[in-house]
Amino acid sequence: MNSRIAFFLVLLAGLWTACSSPVSTTITNPLNEEVNELVVEITAPEILQKAATMKHFKLMDGDTEVPYQLIADGDQISSILAQVNFAPNEEKTISITSGHPAEFAKKTQAEISIKEGGVWEWVKKKSGKEQYEYIGGTWKNVDSLWVDPKHTDHSFDIRYEGPGWESDKIAYRFYLDWRNATDIFGKKTDSMVLQQVGLDGFDSYHEMSDWGADILKVGDALGIGTIAHWANGKANRVAVTDSLYSEITMNGDLESKVTTHYMGWEFDGGKTDLTSVLTIKAGSYLTKCDLTSSNPIDSLATGIIRLPDTEILQSAEGDGEWAYYATFGVQSLNKDHLGMFIFYKKDQLEVLAEDVKSHVIVLRPEDQKLTYYFGGAWELDASNMNNTDKLKVFLDHQLAMMNAGLIK
Repeated sequence: MNSRIAFFLVLLAGLWTACSSPVSTTITNPLNEEVNELVVEITAPEILQKAATMKHFKLMDGDTEVPYQLIADGDQISSILAQVNFAPNEEKTISITSGHPAEFAKKTQAEISIKEGGVWEWVKKKSGKEQYEYIGGTWKNVDSLWVDPKHTDHSFDIRYEGPGWESDKIAYRFYLDWRNATDIFGKKTDSMVLQQVGLDGFDSYHEMSDWGADILKVGDALGIGTIAHWANGKANRVAVTDSLYSEITMNGDLESKVTTHYMGWEFDGGKTDLTSVLTIKAGSYLTKCDLTSSNPIDSLATGIIRLPDTEILQSAEGDGEWAYYATFGVQSLNKDHLGMFIFYKKDQLEVLAEDVKSHVIVLRPEDQKLTYYFGGAWELDASNMNNTDKLKVFLDHQLAMMNAGLIK
């Protein structure tokens, strides 16, 4: 009997060890340079299967716990995002182990906020323009929005006039109306700020505050990374549509997304339904823009506003898939240095062009799909982007990560 008990205890201990031992996978930095604050996607089946069986778990980089975000496909875990730092050419072992994870700060956010409880009124603006304006009501965040046909610029029904998305480095918004242009909120903090922007007045964010401010005057230009169509020597924004629908499709600690459907976009020579997915990740200044068109369309474009006394930076010729186009100078609304940049696939480039308002990158979709990245880095944010040499180092590093498949 004693020998049977002893055998059972040994067997039980072995089973407990097998069930509780960490499962791991390896990830590699192929670059001969440091890579910091990188969000990686873990898809190793053994990790995902282990995670699915655990109520609480930690992800460990050696002895260091790292923040993570689960990506679900229905009720299944399809991948896990984790944020790590790499030494040059480092191979890491990431393991999953049971236990309550530490509380890490939220590092991305996306939102749409609208007014409820008020009324639409037909008004005459100081400029003489007549339009509908939303009077009264209180702000409420929503997961999605069919844009009211009465909505236009300065209707006061959508906080800061459209969806916003941010990382711990920078924030962006675009106008959810006929302008459809992308703007930059410069941040002086790594905390999430969008939830407070515009609460104390419709355009109060134009004034510098503790968190930062709107730092770009877009006007009739492409701002930064705005979607357009190149025709007749001009970048034409997504101005005329049958309807607009925008949704916060992810609001996570390490990654957030805004998906927008432009139904019946009329462009020169055609009409299409265009879907835009804007993605931002923790630790990054970049927004990824994925476009899908229901109908064939050539000469999709994006770009950067043209401002005086700025320098243009372009990536050197190389073997990689990606290239960049950037501007730098005292071009923020706060009269300080700002770098703005677009990353595009070289084999999709039709032409680098200019119109009166913008530097334009004209691109050729593949199978009616197009992906590019855009971003800004500001003198007063964590990058301290105050000279051209610093911006070039930053851009070349981002380009190296993109061409190595570290940025996806």
